[in-house]
Amino acid sequence: MTRSTPCGDVKLVTFGCRLNLVESEAMRRAAAAAGHDNLVIVNTCAVTAEATRQARQAIRRLARENPGAEIIVTGCAAEIDPLRFSEMPEVARVIGNARKTDPGTWATSAGGPLATDGFSHALAPQEGVEDHTRTFLAIQTGCDHRCTFCIIPFGRGPSRSATPETILSAVRRLGDKGFREIVLTGVDLTSYGADLGGAPRLGGLVKAILRAAPDLERLRLSSIDCIEADAELVDAFAAEPRLTPHLHLSLQAGDDMILKRMKRRHSREDAVRFCAELRRLRPDIVFGADLIAGFPTETDAMFENTLRLIEDCRLTYLHVFPFSARPGTPAAKMPPVAGQIIKGRARRLREAGEAALGEHHAAQIGRVLRVLSERGGLGRAADFTCVRTNDAPPGLMLDVAIERDEGKALAGAVLPGRTYRARQLAPEAALCP
Repeated sequence: MTRSTPCGDVKLVTFGCRLNLVESEAMRRAAAAAGHDNLVIVNTCAVTAEATRQARQAIRRLARENPGAEIIVTGCAAEIDPLRFSEMPEVARVIGNARKTDPGTWATSAGGPLATDGFSHALAPQEGVEDHTRTFLAIQTGCDHRCTFCIIPFGRGPSRSATPETILSAVRRLGDKGFREIVLTGVDLTSYGADLGGAPRLGGLVKAILRAAPDLERLRLSSIDCIEADAELVDAFAAEPRLTPHLHLSLQAGDDMILKRMKRRHSREDAVRFCAELRRLRPDIVFGADLIAGFPTETDAMFENTLRLIEDCRLTYLHVFPFSARPGTPAAKMPPVAGQIIKGRARRLREAGEAALGEHHAAQIGRVLRVLSERGGLGRAADFTCVRTNDAPPGLMLDVAIERDEGKALAGAVLPGRTYRARQLAPEAALCP
């Protein structure tokens, strides 16, 4: 994912995950408050070699398009290889992930790479707004696991959590601003709380948020590890209708040998059982998943196990990643799969994902879905189904009678007299236009 967000004299270009988008919004606010002028911030991603290449390419392009601008680079790629970015003539400064959202970092323009600063700082929850509609709340960062394909722990450091008190305060503040949906996000969300006194768990936090914010209409979770989901979290999905029936799972593969070589903590059966149990407790739940195509040593039979996982777990929304070797990871030293085979397997996974999404869409025709409108004439139902909203302004809850499937989105008639208007968002709640 790449997003460019100009705002006054600060321009942001963001690569990668939702957490990066949230942190970019925090940097924008901090840089603007510090009075920066003619500033470009590039927030990089390191999840694939291609993401790093695209970031370097973007830096060169931004220098041509913004002559005289100060270009500051941060994010996981810059954290992992600060020298490579600081040596680029276009780059004025490199900032490490641990410091990039600290307002004090932006109060000075002192140069030099800061990416080796370490990850010992306390984590504060960070807020980011999408489409003037929902807000993302980053409550955790870093990862204590060492999956053999993943470079991100080196870019994010160990798992660190915001305290429940600071999170509940942020939730109340966002509710006062009028947001109807909050999405909890992090690098390894289900590890939340392990580093805090008393080791609170994600399930208890979810229940506390819903108690503290009785007017919040939707609470959504970003990607989780199924094997780390605690009993209270499972119970929350069964008992809390405001916890949206939508989960994105970090599955990566559906073959036990590949999962073992990835150093994942779940088995194929764990994933299938988790989805079946959640679906029993919450029949309307819809699952998405990350899947990697062509992990080293993956045979045709191993790939077929991953392909069948889409049906066995009844996955609907897929993020498919062709395997990309990252230097410094154990997987980079394993026997590789040929590039053309990787591409073919990724294509088959995407085709299966499109078919699964089509089946889900077909099942919605004739139903009435409550949709939170976004910009661009689209909105999302609680289960993340994308629905056309006939150019309704963002931030409305609409009841839409679904009539047809248009591929990427469903369409139908917005029912008259069944529009639920949000409180007016506070001016500072909206993104800079």
